[in-house]
Amino acid sequence: MPRLAGHRAGVEALRKTVRAAPGLGISFLTVYAFSSENWSRPKSEVSDLMGLLKLFIRRDLAELHQSGVRVRIIGDRTGLQSDIRTLLEEAETLTVRNTALTLIIAFNYGGRDEIVRTARKLAAAAARGELDSEAITAESFAGALDTAGIPDPELVIRTSGELRLSNFLLWQAAYSELVFLPCYWPDFSRKHLADALRDFAGRERRFGGLGAQDVAATAKG
Repeated sequence: MPRLAGHRAGVEALRKTVRAAPGLGISFLTVYAFSSENWSRPKSEVSDLMGLLKLFIRRDLAELHQSGVRVRIIGDRTGLQSDIRTLLEEAETLTVRNTALTLIIAFNYGGRDEIVRTARKLAAAAARGELDSEAITAESFAGALDTAGIPDPELVIRTSGELRLSNFLLWQAAYSELVFLPCYWPDFSRKHLADALRDFAGRERRFGGLGAQDVAATAKG
């Protein structure tokens, strides 16, 4: 089948995941819609992806809003076509007060690009005398990223059997738990999501410190 068929099925998988997330206790859901490197794909495929994005927002925005979903867009918007930029802004503005789920769409996004853009922004502020470079901390840097105000992901799910992050939320995922699934994204279902959450629930997050058993052993010693 043509690649467009897979992308269309991927949009349907997104719909199912967004609908399932609140019932599974998820408050923030980030999806990688289009990376800053995807522009290197064939022009016809890029055009199809842009068309699917427009169609998704035009068709699904009303349902998302009615369901209490807030839409946030992360990524570089400079250079985007005006109609696409307008649609993205419309989705954010319409849903800004919704609280059932925050859906973060990474569009024209790359983790390295985000970090570079943030560094440039802070450097420019320092050059204008608005910021003391010595005052830049990990916390203030995070507050200048595209994801400002959004908690770091607790769990990152990578489909398709690939064992890499592919430039996704590199700063934010420093201590995320990772789950790699063999299924392709168009086949991703509520069951896949629930299984990944079950895997996540059985892990112990230490953030560089000691685990509960290690702390207990240290206390006894």
